[in-house]
Amino acid sequence: MSTARTVLETEEHQALRAAVAALGKRYGRDYMTTVIREGKHTDELWAEAAKLGYLGVNLPEEYGGGGGGMAELSIVLEELGAAGSPLLMMIVSPAICGTVIARFGTEEQKRAWLPGLADGSLTMAFGITEPDAGSNSHRITTTARRDGDDWVLTGRKVFVSGVDIADATLIVGRTEDARSGKLKPCLFIVPREAPGFGRNQIDMELHAPEKQFELVLDDVRLPADALVGDEDAGLLQLFAGLNPERIMTAAFGIGMGRFALGRAVEYARTRQVWKDPIGAHQAIAHPLATAHIDLELSRLMMQKAARLYDEGDDIGAGEAANMAKYAAGEACVKAVDQAVHTLGGNGLTREYGLASLITASRVARIAPVSREMILNYVSHQSLGLPKSY
Repeated sequence: MSTARTVLETEEHQALRAAVAALGKRYGRDYMTTVIREGKHTDELWAEAAKLGYLGVNLPEEYGGGGGGMAELSIVLEELGAAGSPLLMMIVSPAICGTVIARFGTEEQKRAWLPGLADGSLTMAFGITEPDAGSNSHRITTTARRDGDDWVLTGRKVFVSGVDIADATLIVGRTEDARSGKLKPCLFIVPREAPGFGRNQIDMELHAPEKQFELVLDDVRLPADALVGDEDAGLLQLFAGLNPERIMTAAFGIGMGRFALGRAVEYARTRQVWKDPIGAHQAIAHPLATAHIDLELSRLMMQKAARLYDEGDDIGAGEAANMAKYAAGEACVKAVDQAVHTLGGNGLTREYGLASLITASRVARIAPVSREMILNYVSHQSLGLPKSY
């Protein structure tokens, strides 16, 4: 497939893309399916990506990172995904948690967490979704109250990835504003073994190395320095983490879509039933071409979002990141569906590794926010239409 996109990237970005693609190729889809089948984690790939500096490429150099931004980190995840070996925890640990701590954490928090997040020796999960709040972050009921110098957290979270392997979870709670009495969002670092911090694995049809958990915070007592950033700037800090999450989810979807499309194109180019390979027939070729176009367009919006975010334009990045996540989710699902359809019965076999993506591709549509909520965002924020809620 064409690599015309590289003309829009710097030489450094092109080199990073090629190097990560080579790493991904050494592992590939077979590695991922073996890890899933054996109930293991992607420890080997995670460790090698960390050693090569890829996991912390977005984090500040003074704390062991690469000094780049979301433009670089999204390249890493996309290329690993295109090789069939995406690392979902990259969305959470360096992108969300690393970014929030780097931008808003105290010097002590930065020193404690960023070097480990950068070299892969530490991992952090992120808990925002709640059973009764869904995509509505304004309905979060997990509360944090002061008790002397401590914070005490109470509440529940659901669909939190990788809590079993994370050293801590960045929890979105709400504190009471003493002036207005209203609850405002704040972020807290909760160690994995904190008393009262319980987890239950959710039984998922989705097969992935990263497991999903429901969390129960039963009067979890935390020291004052567990609070990340300014108590009065919680919403700003929250969205500083959610924009990278959307950009990286787009990268996840684009990479998966590219992997599926690559398998389908290879098959269509060589599979011969009549006189010519099936890829010579427009009924096969045109849907694959459409999928390729959609993935390329999604990448352009993702690159726009990453650039705006890295330049400090949080508002502009918010719009672009939501659009990129929406476009990539749609493109990913369509690419996987067309790939499976192109292979016919072979598309449902383990040999070709596409059938499991039918479920996995839906993640980019559903998480971390549904496509309907993104359409709400665009209709309200971009088009200025009134809200129905």
